[in-house]
Parts: sequence; C-alpha cells; structure tokens
Amino acid sequence: MPEKKKALIHVLNARGRIKKEVHVLFYPSEYTFEKNNDFAEGGPHGLDSPVISFNKGGMETLSMELFFDTYEERKDVRDYTREITDLLKIDPAIHAPPVLIFIWGKTHFKCVLKRVSKKFTMFREDGVPVRATLNVTFQEYRPESRSKEKPNESSDKTKIYTIKEGDTLWSISTQSYGSPACWRAIANENCIENPRIIEPGTKIKIPPLED
Repeated sequence: MPEKKKALIHVLNARGRIKKEVHVLFYPSEYTFEKNNDFAEGGPHGLDSPVISFNKGGMETLSMELFFDTYEERKDVRDYTREITDLLKIDPAIHAPPVLIFIWGKTHFKCVLKRVSKKFTMFREDGVPVRATLNVTFQEYRPESRSKEKPNESSDKTKIYTIKEGDTLWSISTQSYGSPACWRAIANENCIENPRIIEPGTKIKIPPLED
C-alpha cells in the first residue's frame, strides 16, 4: 500500500506563485467544510413569521484540528506551530495576510487563514511546550471575477480610472486585476511614491499585467 501523503500548505506571493511550503506534521483525523447563505428578514408587522429574501452566498470555510508533538526530539513545539500562526500576519507586499492553498490528497482549497486557537498539553521540565493542538479555520479566497469587466475594460489593455472617495490602490487592484496583490503595477505606472496617498478625482492609468 502506498504511503499516504501528508497535508501541506502552499503560501503564495504577490504574483500568485508559490514562495513557501508549510508541512503538517501529522494527518488531520478529520476536517469540515462549511458554507452558508445570507437571508434578509422583513415584511409588514403582524405576520406569524417574517418574509425572507436571499441576500448573498457566504464564503466556504475549511476547519480542522492539527496535532504537533516534539516530545521525543525534546524540541520546542512552538517552532512548528509558529509556521501556521504566522500565516495570520500581514504580508507587506500586499498589505494583507497571504493567500494559501491547502492541499491534502485531491483536496486543493485556495484560501486565507481566518482563525487559530492553540492548546499546549505537554511540557519539558523547564516549561518549554513539546505537544500542542491547533484548531484552525481557513476561509475561501475568491477574488472579484474578471468576468464582470466590460469588454473595453479587460485587464489585457491599459485603461483610465478616476479615483473615487474611499478608494485605495489595493481596492483598485482588486477591481482591475481580481487581486489586491498587483497594486505595485498601478503605482509604478503612475509614479505614485506613497500608495496610501491618492487624491479623489485624479485620473490614473491601469496597465496590463506582464506575464
């Protein structure tokens, strides 16, 4: 019987390419996919039950328990759990946590890490933890679909965009390319030195992405 492959997490860079792999030490005993729909309740007063209307679909989540044990090696188990919890940190290149792909067998789930809770259950004599359980929840990552773009505003040609109140380079990048990670292309094209300072009403160029 072939050996089962362990789960791993691909960490993507700003261009959507793999920059790091995080390996899960032990097989998860189980995992749970969950998805929900959002409905609004309304209707006139006096009804036995409200009238509901569909609002929008929710993002799918993947939850599981990850087990870590370094008792035999006498190593600090936090050296391994930190690889998971660090996925909650902001990636300076995209000003957001990194996009991930959780892979185990035929499961390939593009996501971001939404939540982690840690429990340390065994310690060395000096108090260093050597056993831990992480409860993790990954949330589906779904960038804005390019299919909503107008034919003359596809991302394969330069277009002009007028900055609106509340816009950021990251939101404009998401709208134009389907990902906030490509904001540098816009900043470089328009000689924007500080991406946090953009003036509403200013017209900027949205260049095509290079392969």
